[in-house]
Amino acid sequence: MKKLVVILPCYNEEDVLPQTIKKMESLLKELIKNKKAAPSSQVCFVDDGSRDNTWKIISAACRRSKLFAALKLSRNFGHQGAILAGMYDTAADIYVTIDADLQDNPDCIPQMLDEIVNNGCDVVYGVRNSRKSDSFFKRATAHFYYRLLKILGLNIVYNHADFRMMTRRAVETLKQFPERNLFLRAIVPLIGFKSAQVYYERTPRTAGETKYPLKSMMALAWNGISNFSIVPLRLVTFMGFVVCFISLFFIAYVIYRWSQQGTIVGWASTVTIITLFSGLQLLSLGIIGEYLAKVFVEVKQRPLFIVESKINLTETNDVY
Repeated sequence: MKKLVVILPCYNEEDVLPQTIKKMESLLKELIKNKKAAPSSQVCFVDDGSRDNTWKIISAACRRSKLFAALKLSRNFGHQGAILAGMYDTAADIYVTIDADLQDNPDCIPQMLDEIVNNGCDVVYGVRNSRKSDSFFKRATAHFYYRLLKILGLNIVYNHADFRMMTRRAVETLKQFPERNLFLRAIVPLIGFKSAQVYYERTPRTAGETKYPLKSMMALAWNGISNFSIVPLRLVTFMGFVVCFISLFFIAYVIYRWSQQGTIVGWASTVTIITLFSGLQLLSLGIIGEYLAKVFVEVKQRPLFIVESKINLTETNDVY
């Protein structure tokens, strides 16, 4: 039997944690009882700098049962950093990452295990069957975003977030990707090992508030595009050619009006053209600046996470 560690990143999740702890304890005991997971398997909570009673609740669960383990990060490193902390700072044969609100269905974990144990997969993606529970705006923007990523050349699993299962071999390979600008949904497929998909229905959040409001989702979306595609930079070049082409026509028009002894159109047309070109220049500089900012972050090689304390875990790297 293989040791399984289920990793749940947490940020201000005091409202939902009691239900999550109860559900995950029941699930893990069932897996151990059915000999699908080793008795040493654990549920590992990663407190990503929470400001509420999240750590207090997690600590109490860990003291009550060795089935639970916990990492407390020194500050908020973000959802993606917390996931890596859980995988890199624990020892297991198989890792599962799932959000603490359990909107992704943890009952899929036995099926995911079967794909790894019986079919030799190294990565199993939890994929939503549909987005019926989302609002029209969120559903439409999600479909547009996934299509956009495909157009930009990103190999990403449609309707998959961060609910996945990985073998130790896959996680060790993931460590070879040193990016500081994290977008695991696109990094994990780059590993290239045999993978499978398990489908589930996403359920509504039962308590607490989402930690991914529109602003955070837009930041993550841009992070995914700019980290894995140079198409926006090529679009800047393309826009430059288009503007130059339009400018040639405008110059030809001015020469023609001059040859006819006509007058050039007044300030409205002049201001319009200046505004258009200025906007394109600022947009181009902004896109280039975003990429330069990412280079700036990468070259400093700051830690992806720093572990402040841990419970029920053997000693591993506290800084990565």
